[in-house]
Amino acid sequence: MIRFWFEKRWVQIISLLLFMVGMIYYWGWVFNFGYAFDWSVLYAKNPTYGQVFGLELLKGVKITVFISVVSSILALGLGIFFGLGRLSKFRPMSWLSTAYVEFFRNTPLLVQLFFWYFAFPMGLPEVARDWVFNLGFEMFGVTFGFEFWSATLGLGMYTGAFMAEVIRAGLQSINKGLLEAAYSSGLNYVQVLTRIILPIAFRNIIPPLGSEFLNNMKNSSLAMVVGVAELCWQAQQVESLTFKGFEATTAATLLYLALSLIISGIMNKINTRMKIESMAKRALARAEGGAVTSMLSRLALFRLQRRQSRGASLSYSQTRAAWLAFFKKVWWLVSWALKIFFLLALLGLLGKALYGLYHFNWKIIGDNISLLLIWRFPNGGPNELFWGLGGLAYSILMSVIAITVSFFIGLVAGLGRTSNNLLFRVPATIYIECIRGVPLIMVIFWIYFFIPVLFNTFFDVFWSATIALTVFTGAYLAEIVRAGIENIPAGQFEAAFSTGLSYFQTMRKVILPQALKQMIPAIVGQFIAIFKDTSLAYVIGVLELTFVAQGLNNRLMVYPFEVYTTVATLYFVCCYLMSIVANRLERKLSPERVNLEM
Repeated sequence: MIRFWFEKRWVQIISLLLFMVGMIYYWGWVFNFGYAFDWSVLYAKNPTYGQVFGLELLKGVKITVFISVVSSILALGLGIFFGLGRLSKFRPMSWLSTAYVEFFRNTPLLVQLFFWYFAFPMGLPEVARDWVFNLGFEMFGVTFGFEFWSATLGLGMYTGAFMAEVIRAGLQSINKGLLEAAYSSGLNYVQVLTRIILPIAFRNIIPPLGSEFLNNMKNSSLAMVVGVAELCWQAQQVESLTFKGFEATTAATLLYLALSLIISGIMNKINTRMKIESMAKRALARAEGGAVTSMLSRLALFRLQRRQSRGASLSYSQTRAAWLAFFKKVWWLVSWALKIFFLLALLGLLGKALYGLYHFNWKIIGDNISLLLIWRFPNGGPNELFWGLGGLAYSILMSVIAITVSFFIGLVAGLGRTSNNLLFRVPATIYIECIRGVPLIMVIFWIYFFIPVLFNTFFDVFWSATIALTVFTGAYLAEIVRAGIENIPAGQFEAAFSTGLSYFQTMRKVILPQALKQMIPAIVGQFIAIFKDTSLAYVIGVLELTFVAQGLNNRLMVYPFEVYTTVATLYFVCCYLMSIVANRLERKLSPERVNLEM
């Protein structure tokens, strides 16, 4: 009887409204938080500081937008260059591109920002260091100083590695015969690249590229750790000056959600305009370039027939043939000169890196490596969790707990989002979109600062960060689950229901076992992401690897290269090993395809 009524749409809507009103009444009046709300702090002029803090938050939005736009342009340029580089037949270029992508993808952004801010200037000559520190100008009310450029460079280099993989995947999705047909029609490399390959590839990669732009905007929140007064920094500033953190963080969260919606709307608009509308073009997309290949072949034949119809000779004149041969030799010499120059520059860069490593103070690394790995375990104090465990081991423990618990959260939320019942779909959608629309650092602040207020309790920083990572990862895993379920043909559901299986039996025995095969690579990739994101627990003082490294750097002062290189290496080794597992699973669970080589 209850199931019968709750399957009706109007009953679902009324139930959701009643639940929402009940929650507002309970939390707002019955429970009352024990917190005195004062939203006027955002729009009224503060008598002590003479500022309207809502306007300060908007200034933070402006800086966030500037960092996001500049770093996105840099990342897109790097992504195109190294994405093409990974497909190059020139092996040194391919190796360099692969090294760039693997290193920057498999180390946390926070560690990279610390490197660009603390370590990179120390490796420059004194004159160049002074110039870098004094670099800056003001435009549109924003100061483009050293802090801004170090954060922007770090974001651009980090996001560029992900964009390079997206662009490489888009290029490899194009049928190899299309490239061969384009060359056979008489087009050169640049013409093939700019007129055929990249336009088709970008049409395929707009959705994942939009996700990278969105992630880049959210990652700009980490610029606060190097002193950039972006939105997240301004929210914390308002909290420290007025002790109204709930209001400031709520406003910052809504502004981040608004920015996320704007970016998503822009990318969706671009994706819609670039979509293939006509039946002929849809057939072209399904054929993966087969029709284009045929068209290019016909174009080459048409050129040949036109020359014949005009009575033109199929062979060049002696003078023109000589000039073409000359230009061909010049181009061959120039291309080899560029390759030799690139190889020498690469060897010089490698030599500089080896020279720097040789002159490292390895004793400093040896004396502190145990602290980076396990902190003071098992000789911690009585008030320390897990017998003084910290460093890399703490990061691994946090990520294991987060990924284990969040899998079940993601499974429930993913099933809820695919449900036709609004009682399940609406809450699941709100949870997923709200969590995915804000940076992880904001989720950490919510859990650490405001959960104790709501529930009148206190969490240790380790558990606060772990809960935040779990909640955050659950939203992303829910989307992975949803995508896996929706990728199963509808006939599987109908066949299961026709045999008398219930919804839960169908999911447990038929749909989820098949979807899991497609979900495993993405889940492993999310595990890598959440392991890197444990570095963000630094902001609330968790003794994970990045926090320990920053403490060592502050104590040693003059060895930032040794500290951050060691930390980056530890993160890279762990993440790269996991990425190898993910790649093997993807190759095992995905059909073989012919890769495109440019």
